[in-house]
Amino acid sequence: MGNKIQLNYAEIFKKAIGLTAGAAIYSAGLNLFLIPNNVIDGGVTGISLLVQALTGIPFSILIVLLNLPFFIIGYRRLGKRVTVYSIYAIVVLSLCSSYLESLPAATNDPFLSTIFGGIIMGIGVGIVIKSGGSTDGTEIVAIMMSGRSSFSVGDIILFFNLFILGAAGFVFSWNSAMYSLITYFICSRMIDAVSAGLDSSKGVFIVTNNYDDVSDAIVSGMRKSVTRLHGQGGFLRDDKDVLYCVVTRLEVQKLKDLVHFIDPSAFLSVFDVQEVSGGVVKGTNTVRTPKK
Repeated sequence: MGNKIQLNYAEIFKKAIGLTAGAAIYSAGLNLFLIPNNVIDGGVTGISLLVQALTGIPFSILIVLLNLPFFIIGYRRLGKRVTVYSIYAIVVLSLCSSYLESLPAATNDPFLSTIFGGIIMGIGVGIVIKSGGSTDGTEIVAIMMSGRSSFSVGDIILFFNLFILGAAGFVFSWNSAMYSLITYFICSRMIDAVSAGLDSSKGVFIVTNNYDDVSDAIVSGMRKSVTRLHGQGGFLRDDKDVLYCVVTRLEVQKLKDLVHFIDPSAFLSVFDVQEVSGGVVKGTNTVRTPKK
């Protein structure tokens, strides 16, 4: 029991380091490259920068105030761990920004700031995502809206960001809007490279002997449909079932934790899914945790 607690604390400490480093790197990209050159990012960060330009309220305050409601609303969908990790990352981002915004810009060339700012921010966000958190509340809204509309999570996020980046043309200049669009593209590619999880949807194959318990937990706890495929082991030639389901990238870690709680020896294979339609189970969101 003691070893298990020690391992949990070690894992949390490791995640905290990743979240802190990622949020700090993201803040550096924003405050040393983008903000001084009137270039913005998408999501809540972009909204915060636009509001700052219009009202004068510091970005370090806006990024917390505008993000918190989204994560509180999405608490039941994302789970306690993702919500806490995300709020922690946003607080670190705010603290780092309050310090870095007083430093001189790394470059006053908008083109260079666009390229290097996008690269640095993408690395930072990728580390945060890989550590189980998020810095963008609009993604949570997109996840919730996708279950009530025919649009995918990616479609909704793209719509939000095009609207936000387009607004930069009216608040700053159209050159700023175009630079911001380039930054958003570069940042997205870097997130993909760092976190290996940019796509909004992930397919997961689960090989486990406790497929009934795992399947019930996914359906009742995550409201995801699960397909059971009949397979055969390649070495022992024994019959076994394989579970298949699709989740958003923010839900991958929650799925891993759920499966490994039931079966620590379960094998999971996670891969990108280009397009998803349906597959959401309506009803309760309470996890029925089976006895080990």
